[in-house]
Amino acid sequence: MVHGRALLVALTPEARDALGAPEREMTNFPYRVGRDSRGTQRTPQGVVSERRNPGSRPSNDLYLLELDEPMNVSREHFEIDRSDTGYVLADRASTCGTIVEGETVGGDTRGGTLSLHDGDVIIVGTSRSPYVFKFRVG
Repeated sequence: MVHGRALLVALTPEARDALGAPEREMTNFPYRVGRDSRGTQRTPQGVVSERRNPGSRPSNDLYLLELDEPMNVSREHFEIDRSDTGYVLADRASTCGTIVEGETVGGDTRGGTLSLHDGDVIIVGTSRSPYVFKFRVG
């Protein structure tokens, strides 16, 4: 059985902004991550407009804001799930894939899975992505 807290730790300023803190505990699984595509608009005050229909369910637990091309993050990019034997990252058929410890999972909308271990570095998209996290179990 999996024990301990599962955390995403920000390794870049953009990742920290997305988490709203240096790290975030994942308490609900699967924990889904993807691009914020709700017709967002950034203002100098950092306000992001919400265009989701009232009552609709979010498709992600963590939304990553990406405004510039080329985009690294898909709307439904990856998820982290747990089982009795550990944690697994599943690419949700993203375009650019997810890099875990130098190994690309998914990409070209084909998906894929990989076991996660304490300390693994996760890059959302290509190696040029500003969203870099460390997976921690503690």
